[in-house]
Amino acid sequence: QVQLVESGGGLGRTGGSLTLSCGASGRTFSFYAMGWFRQAPGKQRDFVAGISASGRTTYYDDSVKGRFTISRDNAKATVYLQMDNLKPEDTADYFCAMDRLPQRLPPMWSAEYPYWGQGTQVTVSS
Repeated sequence: QVQLVESGGGLGRTGGSLTLSCGASGRTFSFYAMGWFRQAPGKQRDFVAGISASGRTTYYDDSVKGRFTISRDNAKATVYLQMDNLKPEDTADYFCAMDRLPQRLPPMWSAEYPYWGQGTQVTVSS
């Protein structure tokens, strides 16, 4: 079965950086777009960033554009989220997800991702 395992969360400071990683197994990683989502306490799960299977196309939510960078290493079956210039409002649980269908642009709707990691917590202190 498909398994996604996030790592790299923790405590960051305003203006600082954190890097999240998500390792995948159980499916041909290089065929599928990947997404990062986040969920703050009491709020819905929101799209943060997405990357196509090849890595050539990336999408970002406006709230993180210019601060976060999504990338992938298909040889390592891993997707990354580099988070720079952190803000307290970035505090949330972060989830990686794998697209339902192969070889398409990364969706921005969580319903299009049937496979999810367990999440990693990011807390940004002010």
